[in-house]
Amino acid sequence: MENNITTISREELEELREAFSKIDIDNSGYVSDYELQDLFKEASLPLPGYKVREIVEKIIAVTDSNKDGRINFEEFVSIIQELKSKDVSKSFRKSINKKQGITAIGGTSAISSEGTQHSYSEEEKVAFVNWINKALQDDPDCKHLLPMNPSDASLFKSLADGILLCKMINFSQPDTIDERAINKKKLTPFTISENLNLALNSASAIGCTVVNIGSQDLQEGKPHLVLGLLWQIIKVGLLADIEISRNEALIALLNEGEELDQLMKLSPEELLLRWVNYHLANAGWQKISNFSQDIKDSRAYYHLLNQIAPKGDDLHELPSKIDFSGFHEKNDLRRAEYMLQQADKLGCRQFVTPADVVAGNPKLNLAFVANLFNTYPALHKPENSSYDLNLLEGESNEERTFRNWMNSLGVNPYVNHLYSDLCDALIIFQLYDMTRVPVDWNHVNKPPYPLLGGNMKKIENCNYAVELGKTKAKFSLVGIAGHDLNEGNPTLTLALVWQLMRRYTLNVLSDLGEGEKVNDEIIIKWVNETLEKANKKTSITSFKDKSISTSLPVLDLIDAIAPKAVRPEMVKREDLSYQDKLNNAKYAISVARKIGARIYALPDDLVEVKPKMVMTVFACLMGRGLNKLK
Repeated sequence: MENNITTISREELEELREAFSKIDIDNSGYVSDYELQDLFKEASLPLPGYKVREIVEKIIAVTDSNKDGRINFEEFVSIIQELKSKDVSKSFRKSINKKQGITAIGGTSAISSEGTQHSYSEEEKVAFVNWINKALQDDPDCKHLLPMNPSDASLFKSLADGILLCKMINFSQPDTIDERAINKKKLTPFTISENLNLALNSASAIGCTVVNIGSQDLQEGKPHLVLGLLWQIIKVGLLADIEISRNEALIALLNEGEELDQLMKLSPEELLLRWVNYHLANAGWQKISNFSQDIKDSRAYYHLLNQIAPKGDDLHELPSKIDFSGFHEKNDLRRAEYMLQQADKLGCRQFVTPADVVAGNPKLNLAFVANLFNTYPALHKPENSSYDLNLLEGESNEERTFRNWMNSLGVNPYVNHLYSDLCDALIIFQLYDMTRVPVDWNHVNKPPYPLLGGNMKKIENCNYAVELGKTKAKFSLVGIAGHDLNEGNPTLTLALVWQLMRRYTLNVLSDLGEGEKVNDEIIIKWVNETLEKANKKTSITSFKDKSISTSLPVLDLIDAIAPKAVRPEMVKREDLSYQDKLNNAKYAISVARKIGARIYALPDDLVEVKPKMVMTVFACLMGRGLNKLK
């Protein structure tokens, strides 16, 4: 440990002991390796999720002196000593309960090789500023912020009041945020913080990973965090329609002899690549296999633009002729500029500059191509196609909610299709890790899987996942076997996923309640007591209570937890039509997110009183209420 080791004062030692005991719920004097992530958070050294596995392995190798996979208090203190750089050697007291945020960890030791400086991409900043300027140019609520100047730091200042972020979330996923919940006038530090909470919790609900971002980070305009969040929000919008159930014309991309269900397993990025290659094949040009190296010379783009440009066959659109005179330009940058001038004819000169094309920036080129697809797909659904229409139904609200929940926690790889993406159980194991179900990672088969016997490896994983669910997590998994997960049996997969989400939600509550186990009865009792204390007339008998369809118990509970958060004039209380109920539900969910509840449920879940999702809404609000008391 050649790093400058800090000595730990007696006061800090006490605080570390307090952090340790919060995680060591059973008072055994040890924490397991999978609990270390929580431990770092408690000790105000939260580490990004993707680093934890790597660090844990190093710690177990270096620090776990008796090699039992468990860490005692002395071993923990020596880790903290090594990880504590000068940046974070202030007292832990301020943030021992802070649940979110990221701390830069510096130093050059074996464990802490992460530098404290975060860099960010100027090109991305320019691209995102131009995209936001165009997307929101007609929005009256953004007049005070737009247009932003792409060449300075105005993006980071403009996002600081939360309004632009909320608007961009709705631009990418319409109706995610009820506009009535956004604070727009006479902003104070408190109402700005509410807007940023609303944006972060809504971003989480559409599947963005916000694990290490707090409202303070956005207010301070930390560039790497702001750009990381913005990219996720923009990408959700760009890729939303590149999905066969939303765009049946994509069936035209089926290869010879390929089944539709194979095409449906492709990610939006893979479908985009196939779309480009479909048009390049029609142009007689060679295929590309990425949006970086293969597009640097702009020539594939020239052919793509030529294929998708309107030919004037449709009465509603004028023909656009792509000028190929720049195609043979010898200088790559100039050729890229000429190509982008052609893209501009289609109104699609977005996201990339000539330099971004020539550098092969994969993120910005993906965005450029996705925008081209969304504007001019130039695909036609094959006639006389006899496909199983059930396959084209698209995901249910419940499936989408589960998928967004997983993605918001930062599982890797990103889950695009709930069933096919869980077929090797790797995502399930990550969720077990996050819900404190111990996974023996040496027991897990990892990709790439062999061509021969690869599926057997996946089934072994699925068998282990089901076994862990039954033995360690104590889930009810009657009649579920590994092959059900592997084959994507919807009912049985959802049964496991729901119990994971429930466990995750209840863990948060039991952490706030000093480790006490929480169940439905405890939540319902807390809801009714809180409503009664605030002199509210509403109450619930269960999560199936029909009165929940009005959202009035939810709105009254929010008002009890955070007085003045709900504006009474926005709530309809009598003679409610279906639309009134939906409006109440939209408002309730947005206000709940605004006061800090990370709710994944949709308005329809409240109106239709879906008990599982209703339970998560009340549990999140209970979490918020308990946190306030603390």
